[in-house]
Amino acid sequence: MIIKKFDLYEVIVPAKPDMVASKTINKPLHKLPVGVKAGWSVQFDTLPKLVIRMELSNGVIGWGECYRDHDWRMIHHIVEALLGVDITTLSLQQLPINYCREYDGFECAIYDAFAKAHGLRVIDLLGGPVRTKVRVGAWSSHREKEEIPDLAKRFSDMGFDCIKFKTDLDDDVVAWCESIKVVDHKMSVLLDPNERWQTTGHTSKRLHALAEVGNVLGLEDPIPRWKLHDFALLRSLGLVPIILHISLPYIIHGQRITDAISALQLNAIDGFNFNCGIADFQRLDHIADAAGLTCWHGSEIDLGILEAMYLHSSAAAPSCTWPGDIFGRLIREHDLLSQPLTIEPPFAHLPEGPGLGIEPDMAAIKHYLRQEKTIER
Repeated sequence: MIIKKFDLYEVIVPAKPDMVASKTINKPLHKLPVGVKAGWSVQFDTLPKLVIRMELSNGVIGWGECYRDHDWRMIHHIVEALLGVDITTLSLQQLPINYCREYDGFECAIYDAFAKAHGLRVIDLLGGPVRTKVRVGAWSSHREKEEIPDLAKRFSDMGFDCIKFKTDLDDDVVAWCESIKVVDHKMSVLLDPNERWQTTGHTSKRLHALAEVGNVLGLEDPIPRWKLHDFALLRSLGLVPIILHISLPYIIHGQRITDAISALQLNAIDGFNFNCGIADFQRLDHIADAAGLTCWHGSEIDLGILEAMYLHSSAAAPSCTWPGDIFGRLIREHDLLSQPLTIEPPFAHLPEGPGLGIEPDMAAIKHYLRQEKTIER
């Protein structure tokens, strides 16, 4: 089971028209800097994604997918470190690679190949499923409030019972939630300011009004994450559940697994959004589960390979019961899978078959391809 070859496919898959935000709103969603451009300056679907095809000496193929805007220098370093390695000698809990934003894509390919080689599913490597379907929500970025009723009805008719929104101080989130309640009184809302509500003052004013509406499932990262004492103050109001997003691929922002422990020590949160690779998600789930809190699996509006990985992780995690961010096919033109993940809102079903249980669509990959590299030994 020696890693003998990597085929690397860099693709750009655009979002579908009108599926991200109102046409009148131009607020890019990529939080990280791109080159010398600041965070929040580039729209997520204009950035490249890397699909990884890893071939073993016994012919088994493992598939992986990197988060957007990969660093080719890091890709080459990882490939060099893995070529010629027998995967049976690896610890799946800690690959021989220093953690970087590109780590999780290669971890995905290794788990997929290892599971296939042993006639297992990826979830079997995680202890087996605690559920076979995972709750998922609908998603939108910033919207004009006049568009919210039609948007809510569209998602409600599809079967979704929760909508997650990106939001900042310009958005009238109270009006959004009021109009959603009129359309479907059973539909809940997740609000994600990505730290852009700035202060406890700005946030608490909105919390009192949102609590009166009564359909907000949670408020994620309302203020800068370093203000965990202020998270605790907001939580103490008892108005809306306060969520901490821990995204380990945001290594440039210093996010770490220990952030979950710090938040728990301060009684600062009611739950989590975890976004990371397979082994790290299981570590974080264990923390949340031991603390009696719930989580969901975050994403970067990814393609089908990563979303399949998220489903395996979520279905193996006792704490993962809130609606997850597995909606890439809803937003993007294609997920690059021959057979899309089975999503019957409000649930996504665990894929069947060995490994991740998916097969990439090579014709779609070629269609969206920007560059291709093969590296072998």
